[in-house]
Amino acid sequence: MQNCRFFLILFFFISLSGYSQITMRHQTAKPKLADSLDIAYYSKKNWYRAGGITVGFNVGLWAFDRYVKKGDYAYISMKSVRRNFKKGFIWDNDNLETNMFAHPYHGNLHFNAGRANGLTYWESGGLALAGSAMWEMFMENEFPSTNDIIATPIGGMAIGEVFYRTSDLILDDRRTGSSRFGLEAAAFLISPMRGLTRIMSGDAWRKRSTSGKQFGVPDVSVEVSMGVRALEFEDPVIDKGLGFATNINVEYGDRFEAETNKPYDYFTFKANINGQGSQPMLSQLNITGRLYSAELIDNSKDFLSIGVYQHFDYYDSDTISDVSSRIPYKISAPASFGVGLIHKSKRFSNWVFDSFAHFNAIILGGTLSDHYILDDRNYNLASGFSWKLGASIAYKDIFSVSLTDDGYRMFTWKGYPRDINWETVNEKTLNAQGDHSQAVLNVVCLRMDLKLKDRFYLTGIGYSYARDTNYKYFDNVFSSTAEGRLMLTYKF
Repeated sequence: MQNCRFFLILFFFISLSGYSQITMRHQTAKPKLADSLDIAYYSKKNWYRAGGITVGFNVGLWAFDRYVKKGDYAYISMKSVRRNFKKGFIWDNDNLETNMFAHPYHGNLHFNAGRANGLTYWESGGLALAGSAMWEMFMENEFPSTNDIIATPIGGMAIGEVFYRTSDLILDDRRTGSSRFGLEAAAFLISPMRGLTRIMSGDAWRKRSTSGKQFGVPDVSVEVSMGVRALEFEDPVIDKGLGFATNINVEYGDRFEAETNKPYDYFTFKANINGQGSQPMLSQLNITGRLYSAELIDNSKDFLSIGVYQHFDYYDSDTISDVSSRIPYKISAPASFGVGLIHKSKRFSNWVFDSFAHFNAIILGGTLSDHYILDDRNYNLASGFSWKLGASIAYKDIFSVSLTDDGYRMFTWKGYPRDINWETVNEKTLNAQGDHSQAVLNVVCLRMDLKLKDRFYLTGIGYSYARDTNYKYFDNVFSSTAEGRLMLTYKF
């Protein structure tokens, strides 16, 4: 799919408030268990309506692309469908934003068509896969995309469950009048398929004796930071840029509660939105959702749990200025699962020490390429593994320091012929992940928070992005980028 409703999607991120556990948490509301009446009422499965909404959305989106946008790819026929089935899946050449962000967002819509109609997390993931397959095989005249059929449903599950649970925080079936309308409208914007389902069923205006919250009121912490962002890239000529940035962090659920094993009862969400020259508006998005956990240690001194987690990572940048024509970094992993450990020390009364370690398999990822520039694509598709390590220490709610290291080892297995003629190649039919290569990527983050007054904090954040790419047919490339943020943080 070549559509990106970018600015609308950004509204959703701003309305939410990543990877990063919030060191000094502040509860937005007192936790409360879900009412059994709400669970029973909204858990009724309606496969027909879920499937109908998914098919209807795909057809409607195709009609928009065909008759409004008049996109070349939307002129389909039985001939194009037969050709798609005959050729099968290939790696496509869409840009990073489309393949690693817009497509997972599309998958989130399919996913939430299921969730809004009583389907479980895993059942809704199956619906997202079916919706993606329908689009790839029937709704475009381009060959079906291997990376899309992976990123759309799996990335859509991560984004979709976050949006579904966020919309659940807003809805209240006890309200009426303008208050009810405002809540329903906000929930519709965050989770359109849930909003559409509520309109179709009449739940959008039906008053009930209970709130309708399927997950009750969970332990949620939200913080928003605003300030300046400086970016420095060594090319080897140093290229610098300065601009405005907004960080949004959410921690949902209790990271130390190991007995809840429903997917995404605990997750973290982190986004960075830029106002900096040529840099992408969305430069960072991290989601980590817990699928299953078990308690290993819980005594007077320590807590330690082990769990299975889903990860969604997206880092994007562009040329900083005309000093250098090079792009600092591009890193993505929309389809990643792994095992994680979470630890807390209980040895001190005024000090809090937490740490975590995650080790993950990357089914689909992407990393910046120095040579593969075809159509809109300047990155290599890949698979591999990653690790995420971190520790934080805080004194009461006054001061905290945290350090994290996110590492990625990515392998681009399917390259292109060494003697390829780029002047004659067809970007729509070339079936290559990119340059035959392997890359080691590191994102190191140091953060410090100092309380100013009430819920306001002074925040300093430093990032280091490093890439070491070993090419089969080219010289190896190492690049390094430094980033600093000075921000004012408010904890809701």
